Amino acid sequence: MTRPPHRKAHDLSAKSLSTWCRGELDELLGDVSMLVRHESPSGEKALLDRTADSIMAWLDRRLGAPDHWTRHDHAEHGDLLEVTYSGATGAPVLMIGHYDTVWPSGTLDGWPFAVRADGTATGPGIYDMKAGLVTGVWAVLALRAFDLPCPTVRFLFNGDEELGSPKSRPHIERAAQDCLAALVLEPGVGWDVKTERKGVGIFTVTTHGVEAHAGNNPTDGASAVHALAEIVHQLTREADHDRGTTINVGTISGGTARNVIAGQASCLIDIRVSEQAEAERIDRVFAALRASDPRVRVRVDGRWSRPPMRLGPASRTLFDLANDVATALRAPLDPISVGGGSDANFVSALGLPVLDGLGASGGGAHARHEHVVVDDIPDRVALVAGLLSRLADEPRGQRHPQDG
Repeated sequence: MTRPPHRKAHDLSAKSLSTWCRGELDELLGDVSMLVRHESPSGEKALLDRTADSIMAWLDRRLGAPDHWTRHDHAEHGDLLEVTYSGATGAPVLMIGHYDTVWPSGTLDGWPFAVRADGTATGPGIYDMKAGLVTGVWAVLALRAFDLPCPTVRFLFNGDEELGSPKSRPHIERAAQDCLAALVLEPGVGWDVKTERKGVGIFTVTTHGVEAHAGNNPTDGASAVHALAEIVHQLTREADHDRGTTINVGTISGGTARNVIAGQASCLIDIRVSEQAEAERIDRVFAALRASDPRVRVRVDGRWSRPPMRLGPASRTLFDLANDVATALRAPLDPISVGGGSDANFVSALGLPVLDGLGASGGGAHARHEHVVVDDIPDRVALVAGLLSRLADEPRGQRHPQDG
């Protein structure tokens, strides 16, 4: 790894950081390739553990021994790595990323990491979000290379994000409390970053009816399938696209045979909301669900896996800092609102400053055309590095007020 001549901070531009990263691009891509080659599907504990082992070794190799680290063990999910490197501030900057992917083991056999002639690199999990982990680590390296101030950095790398972070959520919420800001290394939207995300609800509605012969004694039965059809209609009418509330019934199952009045039926429902008030409204809708046939019982299971992420005053200040760096480096940022959730939602709900989408640019998350734009990697690293440098000085390591 090359080291630039020492330069004073006020002589340095974000473009200089990017230029240095461009000279280290082969090393950067080597780290991305290493992470992609470690398959880490959310449901395969042994593979997740091996990936976490490799990440700890990689951090030691790139950044040296951390000042503090904890591996939060999870019996069924990927462990959470909490790793802190002390810097110019007392309060840390939290950098969040996940190493689990949606891709089952064996995917790599037919889809290995590759840098393609069109200027993209591909492989399972490269965009969502292994290149993002590399972006965060190399941002710290870039600041060190120029002897620039870097805040204390606390990395949180978890292995259950694609499942909704059920085990990691309390650790993320705890770790964020004393931080200057949280930077989430999920993929960006082109050059832009994510400032708002929808809240996510995952629910199952089950109806329990009374079985009977459909031909001989139909009135003795109470169809769970018919009742569920009514309820699906009731629920989908509650969507409010003007307020950002979507309701999707993804699967339906029920009954045992064509000529049997169904005794049970169920459906899986995905709900997205832009406002917490809408989540509360939908909770009231669920509580009031009834079948027209009183013999059919209705049960609702599930949870709101992520609260909505909103752009409050503290996060707006953080975005403005990032925008200053991005404008000097390449182009201004647009604050993007997206429908998917991430671990940024948890930090936002606490009223703490958070910015998401600071990882790779590219596309194809959860799809076979998943890829990152190779030429953008140095600029994305420089953007995060420049933002870290600003946070080391702004406002002299003091925390921003909460959004409230």
